[in-house]
Formats: sequence, structure tokens, C-alpha cells
Amino acid sequence: MEPEKRHIGFNKPYLTGKETDYILESVKTRKISGDGLFTKKCSEYFERRYGFKKVLLTTSCTDALEMAAILIETKPGDEIIAPAYTFVSSVNAFVLRGAKIVFCDSEKDNPNIDVNEIEKLITPKTKAIVVVHYAGISADMDKLMKLAEKYRLFVVEDAAHSIDSYYNDKPLGSIGHLAAFSFHETKNVISGEGGMLVINDDRFSKRAEIIREKGTNRSAFFRGEVDKYGWVDIGSSFLPSDIIAAFLYAQLENLDDIQKRRREIWDYYYEKLKHIEKSGLIKFPVLPEYAANNAHMFYIICRNLDERNRLIEFLKSKSVYAVFHYLSLDKSPYYRDKHDGRSMPNSDRFTDCLLRLPMYYELSREDLDYVIYHINKFYGENT
Repeated sequence: MEPEKRHIGFNKPYLTGKETDYILESVKTRKISGDGLFTKKCSEYFERRYGFKKVLLTTSCTDALEMAAILIETKPGDEIIAPAYTFVSSVNAFVLRGAKIVFCDSEKDNPNIDVNEIEKLITPKTKAIVVVHYAGISADMDKLMKLAEKYRLFVVEDAAHSIDSYYNDKPLGSIGHLAAFSFHETKNVISGEGGMLVINDDRFSKRAEIIREKGTNRSAFFRGEVDKYGWVDIGSSFLPSDIIAAFLYAQLENLDDIQKRRREIWDYYYEKLKHIEKSGLIKFPVLPEYAANNAHMFYIICRNLDERNRLIEFLKSKSVYAVFHYLSLDKSPYYRDKHDGRSMPNSDRFTDCLLRLPMYYELSREDLDYVIYHINKFYGENT
């Protein structure tokens, strides 16, 4: 018997109930620009919980990546190795500084960069490796960091998906020289828009503050370290309002509860769909033994583009919104003429076949059963 129709969006921002209380508290301090009360609370939370050396909140993950590109002194002629299967911000930050992007394919069984393919892409012009932990699942960081050390390269972790996820016992974002996180409304903890730069290499700490404050030493001035502040470097306005940080802090106070619920949803999808996976009709995410699962998303891999498109339309007809994800950047309108022509078969397969299922805190058991019922129905009618 077909269940009663439901409307299930792909994402629904979760509110803990304290967000507006903390926003009001921030407003009452009369310090609602950057680096106010809640900005400091959030930074201290991350540094304490995950052992990050220094944390700077930003207005977006994109801004954090742009700061990273400046900090490693990216310049025209530099080459940056990055996955083809990622969001444009991962590489656009470095293109803005004049760098050439050298794309690397994904692994065969998950969208992360294939670390075993990186060494052959390194040249004397290579400045850095950008590693994206897709869906919060870690790339092979020991191999990658050994390569970086061997060739004296910087490693920037694009950890947009990766809050509260780990490589072995190391928090993602704590391993590379720099890391960027996102608190966009689709992420596990949110502030609407928002991000964070994590600095794990002390040589970048002071300059990062300056770049974030339009190229001025304003932060040092407010700490009493200098008697006046001025323009001392390049930079931009990368710091968020304290109102954004107030919203985020309410989320962080509930991080464990949010993570528990998301893992329950992820596990339920897995258990209820694994018979389809075992039949070979779909594939599940592969979780390497060194990687934790922060339940950022649940995705399936369809057999081909046509099947994925038909499944999307079928679910949409039942008011279930499942969505594809990235398009291989080597084939993007902007970069395809700049790419060196190497094929990216694994990235292309994820471009064509990966489908993300609805994933948010307030999905009920009935909602999940509704989604699962219709996926089962689609494959029952199409095999």
C-alpha cells in the first residue's frame, strides 16, 4: 500500500531554539561587528574541542579559502593540485591569485582526490595541494602529507563538509597547514552563511589576522600590542558580524545532539537500502578504515546518468527532492580550455551518477520510510 503523500525537501535548516536569544544578547552588547563576544566564544570552542592552533571565523568557506591562497603567497605561474570533483570555491580562490589548477581524478570508490595519482602531477611550479574531504569522509592524509613534505608543498584542507569528522584520531582540519570550514545552511552546524579558517602552522597566524582585517593590524591594536593601526598588507573584509557568530554558537552548544540525530538518519538509510545495493542496482559510499563518518550527507551512486535523472524525476513526482552534486571542473565552461586535456573518468562518473538524498535533523521515521519506499518502488519497476 502506497503511503500518504508527503513533501520532503532536500534540506531544512535546523534551529536549536537559542539562536535568536543569542542574537539579542549580541545586539545588547552594542558590539555587533566582527570579533565580538560570540565570535570569541565560537573560536575558543573550536580551539578547545578540536585542538586547532588558531581559528578565525569568516563570512564563508570561500573567504577562508581566499585567505589561504593569500597566506601561501599564491602568484601567477604557480600550480595548485586539486580534485576535479569539487565546488568551484576550492580552486577559484587560487585562480584569483593567478595560479593554474592541475586537476586530479577522484578515487574509484569515493569522490575524494586519488592521492596515489598526485605525485605524477607535481612539477617545480607546484605550490600546494588542495584536499577536499567529500561528505566529511577523510582523504588519505598520511600519504598526502608525506608527499607534501617530500616536495615542500603546502596542504590546504577544504573541510567544508567535515565538522566533527576525523582521520584516524585526528580532527579533519587539523592536519594540513591551513583548513577552511563552511557553516552554510546545508551543513551540519550552520549560521546561514559563514565559514572558518583554521591555522595549524604558526608562521601564518599574525598575517592571517591582518588579511582578515582589510590588510590592517587592527586586531593587534585592540589587544594593545601596537599604539595605532594602519595598512600593512593586502587583505579584505573577511570577518563576519557577531550576530552570525551568535547564531552559530547556539548550534555548537547542540553539536553532539545534532550529530547523533544525523548519524541515526544515515544509518537508517543504509540499513533500509542495503538490499538494493547488494543486488548491484546502486552503490553506497565507501568508508575507508581510517575515516570517520560525520553524516554530512547520504548519497547513492546510480548505474548511469539516464537512470539517475529518471530517479530524480520519479522522486520529484512524489514530492521528494533528491539532488545531484558537482560537475567535473575540468569540463566547466570557464576552465575546459585551460585544462591540460587529461581525462577524469572517476570524477565524470560521480558527476553523472551521484545522487544525494534528503538529509536534515527533523526528518522523521515516517519521512525516511516515505523516501525509502519510493526508491524501492523505482528500482522494483525498473529492473
